[in-house]
Amino acid sequence: MPARTSAEAFRALHDRAEPDDPLVLPNVWDAVSARAFADGGFPALATSSSAVAAVLGYEDGEHTPPDEMFAALRRIVRAVDVPVTADIEAGYGLAPAEIVERLLEAGAVGCNLEDSDPATGELEDPREHADRLAEVSAAAAGRLVINARIDTFLHGDGSVESAVRRGRLYAGAGADVVYPILAPAEALPDLAEGLRVPVNALCLPGGPAPARLGRLGASRVTFGGGLHRQATAGLRDLVRRTASPAGADA
Repeated sequence: MPARTSAEAFRALHDRAEPDDPLVLPNVWDAVSARAFADGGFPALATSSSAVAAVLGYEDGEHTPPDEMFAALRRIVRAVDVPVTADIEAGYGLAPAEIVERLLEAGAVGCNLEDSDPATGELEDPREHADRLAEVSAAAAGRLVINARIDTFLHGDGSVESAVRRGRLYAGAGADVVYPILAPAEALPDLAEGLRVPVNALCLPGGPAPARLGRLGASRVTFGGGLHRQATAGLRDLVRRTASPAGADA
């Protein structure tokens, strides 16, 4: 499927007919996890920067060399027949045109770009970040679905007003979706009303299920590194059972 057609199809998946049926994007980390979720019937996938970094042996926070991150993305895209959007943190210091070129070369249909410095956690100036998003959007020319992550609930004052101010700037700069990461579920109705573009919500263990997040205003639900952490916990349990005397006898 050509990249532009894939991006258009992926963008259309954010238009939900029913509020309790948001677009649910499992965050994958390699070809095996991508195939598992694609075979499970999910219409699209997202990567998790923290999960991919862990698989490659790096810490999260742009410690993964961009060449390795984009190579991992290519392998994930190659493994499945559904659209894949990429978590590329703050862009690894790459110029907007190079970000777009690398994403398209890898076969991605979209990306996350966050508005804080991964090294310090300091929030970027919102207008400067909007200008950068505008450059990415212009270079992409509709071929990528841009998800602008808003980090005010992670590093800022945690107010709906701050998130809406930033989100409106980012949407005006060409972002298709905004992602106020770690926004409380009870804030989603006000965020959705104030932003008036598709809102990405983070689904956390023990928190509201995707359907509930959809009813609260989310058009799209992702899991960050949570699925990888659950898979890792399962692997460690397997290690314990394999190493136990009963496991060895079995």
